[in-house]
Amino acid sequence: MHPLVNIAKDAVELYIREGKMLPVDDERLSPDLRERAGVFVCLKTNGSLRGCIGTFQPTEPTIAHETVRNAISAATCDPRFPIVRPEDLDRIEYTVDVLTPPEPVADMNALDAGRYGVIVQAGGKRGLLLPDIEGVDTVKDQIAIAMQKAGIPRGTPVKLFRFEVKRYT
Repeated sequence: MHPLVNIAKDAVELYIREGKMLPVDDERLSPDLRERAGVFVCLKTNGSLRGCIGTFQPTEPTIAHETVRNAISAATCDPRFPIVRPEDLDRIEYTVDVLTPPEPVADMNALDAGRYGVIVQAGGKRGLLLPDIEGVDTVKDQIAIAMQKAGIPRGTPVKLFRFEVKRYT
């Protein structure tokens, strides 16, 4: 298992069982985990989404810290799902996506739903959808879902941004 997946798993288990934050020892981190990036942590049970929370811009000092924070949030703060309980922990599968910085694109032609995640923005509203999501096969679908998540009405002109991810499972 990749170290980030271990960090996510350990963070969720410690928080759910004991209410404690997983400490991150910066000196023991590999150089890539000391960098800063947006991180999404997704939890699944039996292949079905159980929670997914993340940041597209870094908010923590390192990728490892970002992973701890977002893993706990995915387990406890995703409004689509109930809070993870101790008896759920043995069945959870973890995915950690480390995002590249978002870059603006002129139009849909610069996107690819399998390769790029998308951020849509209109006014103060923003929505994000990760790349390579099962059942999301077209850029049109990807943009529509991101707009829906942001509460942006259909037909509203949006600014588009794309990013890539390194996905660890």
